[in-house]
Amino acid sequence: MNSFVKKITEITKSVTNVKNWKKKTKITVCVVLAVIAVCIVLCALKPSEADMKAQASDEMQQLLKNDETSSRKRVTVTYNSLFIINYCSFSSSGAVELSEKYVGFAGKIFHADEGAGKITGQMVNYTYRMLGCGENILHGAKLTLLLTTLSMVIGVAFGTVLALGKISKNKVISKICSAYIFFFRGTPLLIQLFVIYFTLPAVFGFAWRDFFGDVYTGAFMAALIAYGLNSGAYCAEIVRAAIQSIEKGQHEAAKALGLSNGQTMRLIIIPQSVRRMVPPVCNEFVMMLKDASLVFAISLMDITTISKNIMTSEISYIVFLPALIIYLIITAFFTWIFNAVEKKFSLYE
Repeated sequence: MNSFVKKITEITKSVTNVKNWKKKTKITVCVVLAVIAVCIVLCALKPSEADMKAQASDEMQQLLKNDETSSRKRVTVTYNSLFIINYCSFSSSGAVELSEKYVGFAGKIFHADEGAGKITGQMVNYTYRMLGCGENILHGAKLTLLLTTLSMVIGVAFGTVLALGKISKNKVISKICSAYIFFFRGTPLLIQLFVIYFTLPAVFGFAWRDFFGDVYTGAFMAALIAYGLNSGAYCAEIVRAAIQSIEKGQHEAAKALGLSNGQTMRLIIIPQSVRRMVPPVCNEFVMMLKDASLVFAISLMDITTISKNIMTSEISYIVFLPALIIYLIITAFFTWIFNAVEKKFSLYE
């Protein structure tokens, strides 16, 4: 009787959880659709590039006309279109020095030479440059995401091998894997990056650019190696803990069925361990995403490096605000995805 009541209670709880999940999903979908609809409307209302450039003063327009007939350009025009808002600036050099800035939003064009308009214009300009809009794939936010994703793929694959090696019955392999994990977990990631990018070429007499054609790609590959090796050490401990959390009785049952150790790990233990790995691996991804900012030390053009360069050239500390917001948005997006994945694979649902 008690078991019957318990089963009824579990079924009722499951049905309630499903209904709550569907309700939350509908609300989330409605909010997302509403935000998308608003963004589409604002994007459609955004002033065009021609409208933005037409806002320049008569004196600036005259200088622009002179540039059309002269080989020497005196006016620099910057136009950045960022989703629902755009920014346009004019700056002249020579005998007449003028500077005009405008922000376009919701069908209107505002002056951005001072006050709130100036701050808004700077935020749009800096965000546009940090995201790498109009640039190659290894730029700004795209570089940060690419480096983090590839590093985690390498880290999970390599970490699995290290974890299996550490728990291996072969003492030599176990000691080597344990030493590797201890070394990379016990030293700072920044120092590891310096050793791989600066020390190894100095010791062995090569340059990263010689392998990959240019300095930029060479620096990226060096960073990828450093981050992948570091991530492998942390993921190894995650995988090891997940594997060793499986009850020993399952090993004994597999042995009784005639399965070898390799078959037991591949068919029984690792598939069950994956569910236990999901939360810590997702957390490691978020940590790696933030640690990717350290590549500024080798001049890779990620969000942090671009922010620093803008600050140095334009002496504007506001640049760190859009950088902060970009990191926060990226982290929030992946955290939201990982929370959904964790709920799906949770052992307690």
